Amino acid sequence: MSRILAIDYGTKRTGLAVSDPLQIIANPLDTIPTAGLLDFLKQYVEREGVEAIVVGEPLYPDGNPAQIHHLVVGLVRQLKKLFPGIEVVTHDERFTSEQAREVILQSGAGKKKRRDKSLVDKISAVLILQDYMESKRNFSEE
Repeated sequence: MSRILAIDYGTKRTGLAVSDPLQIIANPLDTIPTAGLLDFLKQYVEREGVEAIVVGEPLYPDGNPAQIHHLVVGLVRQLKKLFPGIEVVTHDERFTSEQAREVILQSGAGKKKRRDKSLVDKISAVLILQDYMESKRNFSEE
């Protein structure tokens, strides 16, 4: 099996997470400047076996598209063109930033670490990936 890569897209920074090769555990990968995202992904995909890319879909709590939704749609289009052999999907990312902050708080991290936005982005990507893998497992069990 190959890895699944998750993206928590932001206009300035993008959080990345990746599964283990057996697609059981989601791990934080990195937070990178969004301007360098495609170059980073090209190198990463070349080095690692990636089966799917999951992009967090920014939605408001009521389900309507968030302000940056159109940017994510454009990113998904670029990824499909850049990696034709890799499945590219979107996955609801509502509340992941809040959940990430809660995870960091519960971990006992100090004040400085809790304010680290790049950490929040990475953890958000992990939460998107975890939720995606769980929904995939639940779907295959039905």
